Amino acid sequence: MLRTLPKAWLSRTAGRAARAPASRALIPWFARHYGIDRAEAVVPEGGFASLQQFFCRQLLPELRPVEAAPRTLVSPVDGRLGACGGIAEGQLWQAKGQSYELAALLADAAAAERFRGGSYATLYLAPGDYHRVHAPAAGRVAAAQYVPGEYWPVNPRAVAKIPGLFTANERLITFLDTAEGQVALVMVGACLVGGIRVNYDPAWNAGPGPHRAAERHYEPAAEFARGQELGRFEFGSTVIVLSEAAMGGEMVAQAGTHLCYGEPLLKF
Repeated sequence: MLRTLPKAWLSRTAGRAARAPASRALIPWFARHYGIDRAEAVVPEGGFASLQQFFCRQLLPELRPVEAAPRTLVSPVDGRLGACGGIAEGQLWQAKGQSYELAALLADAAAAERFRGGSYATLYLAPGDYHRVHAPAAGRVAAAQYVPGEYWPVNPRAVAKIPGLFTANERLITFLDTAEGQVALVMVGACLVGGIRVNYDPAWNAGPGPHRAAERHYEPAAEFARGQELGRFEFGSTVIVLSEAAMGGEMVAQAGTHLCYGEPLLKF
């Protein structure tokens, strides 16, 4: 059934509907349905103007302390940690019995070579989760790449059923140069996601297509502190964190657990 649905059109339509002022009437229902504590949010003066603004709400900063230990990658999002571990022979696990190629995920064989033998972590943001994305380490954004694609759902059931899901969907990839090595943050689009935004380049407007593939390099590079906001999803989706092989490292978070941004994910 999903193959026959116009997923890009549905996503564009959902995005427009969520941005409409009338959608603010749905916020109380949405918060109750997904168990969102509205007291945790920073409320704009006059309240949230739309359901989309509520999706992208800021949190009170004291609620998310960022791990201060050195040589640590922290979770960039509030989300459930799915598959994670080492990148063996250029393959990442999607779900039990399914893997996909690193080069296909990055759509760049040269970039993939840098992360071959490194580590990865897949984090799923449910609709009720906080939708902003933060830097997993202090570093400089020297480059980014947009990869157009499909809009399959990325919930656990879809991940288990659709082969190569993360290499098929739209992606916006941020390359972060840190003191320990390079980290890639892959923000994966999905059905009903109205857009992917990043703070280092306001010109990016990744959202339900069609869009062309694009690569950008930044000079001077934008600098981010660990835990600083990097971008956001306009509805929940998935982030895949990659660290290059030279960094080494060991996962300190367990698959299946729900993490808050700023909690430790990997130690070198």
